[in-house]
Amino acid sequence: MRLSIKLSKSSIIYFLLIFVPIAIVLEYIHAEQLILFIVAAVGLIPLAKLIGDSTEHLASHYGATLGSLLNVTFGNAAEIIIAIVAINAGLLELVKASITGAILGNILLIFGLSIMTSGFKFKEQFFNKENVSMQASMLFLAVIGLTVPTILATTVLEPINNTNQIKIQFLSDALAFLLLVVYIASIVFTFFTHKHLFIFKPREDELIINGEKNGNKREEKEQSSSHHPETITQWSKKKSFLLLGLSMAGVIVISEILVGSIEVVTAEFGFGELFVGAIIIGIVGNAAEHSSAILLARKGKMDLSIGIAAGSGTQIALFVVPILVIAGILLNRPFNLVFTVFEVASILLAAIILNLIAHDGKSNWFEGVMLIAVYIIIAIGFFFIP
Repeated sequence: MRLSIKLSKSSIIYFLLIFVPIAIVLEYIHAEQLILFIVAAVGLIPLAKLIGDSTEHLASHYGATLGSLLNVTFGNAAEIIIAIVAINAGLLELVKASITGAILGNILLIFGLSIMTSGFKFKEQFFNKENVSMQASMLFLAVIGLTVPTILATTVLEPINNTNQIKIQFLSDALAFLLLVVYIASIVFTFFTHKHLFIFKPREDELIINGEKNGNKREEKEQSSSHHPETITQWSKKKSFLLLGLSMAGVIVISEILVGSIEVVTAEFGFGELFVGAIIIGIVGNAAEHSSAILLARKGKMDLSIGIAAGSGTQIALFVVPILVIAGILLNRPFNLVFTVFEVASILLAAIILNLIAHDGKSNWFEGVMLIAVYIIIAIGFFFIP
């Protein structure tokens, strides 16, 4: 069986796989920690893409419904693996920051870049506003889930003694399961009971802009929840499962190397743990999907692009967070939902501006600039947190 991967514009990123064996060799010879950190971070990018592409090919074999469930299960596998490795290492605050950074990166930076790059080609783009509205609402729900234990931990349950710690952990566990139930319900809502709401059907006046056909060459039944761009050649089930397994094993190995070098890098260069988690780790695990979202937007496929950007942000908030709480229980490393006030406020503000910009179902390049500006403002804030 051949494991060759035919390259498209979106899969040129596979050339970065060379950094995977390099990271392993550098770890073996005890290389400089900063170099090791950089090489490991770069190596995670193509591995995350390979997980996504393998999942997408498997989804094509099993139909729309089961395929969507596969995307839900493995779509955030890289972020989950990195976070579990960090939880096992006791870097709980780093994991919380990476969750915050991944959400912000998706709904601000990547959604903003997608809108901006498509805006340079098309004066306006139209998309399914019901989908964006639901993503924003779900983000608000997630913010409430993170805010309640955070506020309680800093007010009525302060100081954090053993009794209060037990209460906070119980609350976090309960909220995590509740968020997971809501996420499962959203899948049923989107793909079963109300899937007609998420089929984009452009009006005639939306197809003509300035006397020319809009570049949005959608099929009427383009699902906004689809996760990845079409690939050139469909892989077999055997090849897809094999590559999925190998890529996930690679993420585990490289995550161990990355996490092992974080503490030395932060101490040596003065980066705060929250900055490293939110801005660096938060971006690395999603970098492959990020490139896909931007490429799709450039082609005029805004619904697919939003499905990756805003949809991934919601998945992290309502699916990845509960999984990590459960993982903490299994690893005997209690992981609660007490975030910093800055992290919770950042996600809340991001959800608000996402709703304000995307509520009308159309976009232009300047709206993308505003989203990117908000991300940069928040990133600067993280940089000054010790």
